[in-house]
Amino acid sequence: MLSRTADHLYWMARYTERAENTVRMLDVSYRMSLLPGANGGDTESWSAILDISELSEAFARTGRPLSACDVIEFVVLDRDNPSSVWNCLRAARENAHAVRGTLTAEMWETTNATWLEIRDMTPQKLRATDLGEFFEWVKFRSHLLRGVTFGTMLHDEAFKFVRLGTFLERADNTARLLDVKYHSLLPKAEGLTSSTDFYQWGALLRSVSAFETYRHVYRDVITPYKVAELLILNADMPRSLHACLDEINGILGEVASIHSAEAARQAGELHATLHYGRMDDIFDAGLHPWLERFLVRVNRLGDSIGENFLVPVAA
Repeated sequence: MLSRTADHLYWMARYTERAENTVRMLDVSYRMSLLPGANGGDTESWSAILDISELSEAFARTGRPLSACDVIEFVVLDRDNPSSVWNCLRAARENAHAVRGTLTAEMWETTNATWLEIRDMTPQKLRATDLGEFFEWVKFRSHLLRGVTFGTMLHDEAFKFVRLGTFLERADNTARLLDVKYHSLLPKAEGLTSSTDFYQWGALLRSVSAFETYRHVYRDVITPYKVAELLILNADMPRSLHACLDEINGILGEVASIHSAEAARQAGELHATLHYGRMDDIFDAGLHPWLERFLVRVNRLGDSIGENFLVPVAA
């Protein structure tokens, strides 16, 4: 398959997944700000959202106050923020349009309709909208595209690059969310003695659609250790780091070429770290340093995939 086609499919999937994961991060902070006893004006949670997305400097340049309303508008709608939900869905649509002949009619119609619905969204309209419903809408549109992709697209190399983009982006975002939210909640979570603690950790699990899964797997109260274990090492949890690397490692094996040995090596090494890893060892080394190293390695893997399979970035 042409590298240009693979490039557009890969980035269509990454941008769609990024938009979904961005609203998942916003949703968990928004839900926590509404909990009894929570300080809705607390800037720490919203500052963490900017840190997790590496947008703190860009936000500071806007001159806006560090408030829930301003951070949400910046992350969702700001035209000058390349990682905003608005720009992600626009970029997903543009990449889809470039390879429209490779997509099924359902895939194109879903991607195009999503962009048309959000294209004219303004800060005024967003303020008048129920934020919870808007976040659910973005997640639903992403789910819909994945569903029609899996159900209508030929499962050939093109399909594999769509999946590759999805799981690489998901691994990156799950690690970022866990790193920031885990440490912001941990000081309040010793023993989970209060109802607020329970609901905060429940909100974190719901942000990655893992609340019911946690109950099914552990059948116990929510503890920080088990939350981290579920989102890092549980291969059956669709948004866990282990599950994402299972998919990435398998796909790279299926699309391997004489030029892809380095990407395959990096994916295999990272997959082995998760497949044979133990939470006790991760905690002994420090969860934050471990997640930081994971993010560096995932980004390096993304660079290798770009060099091996996709259109070279112009110097």
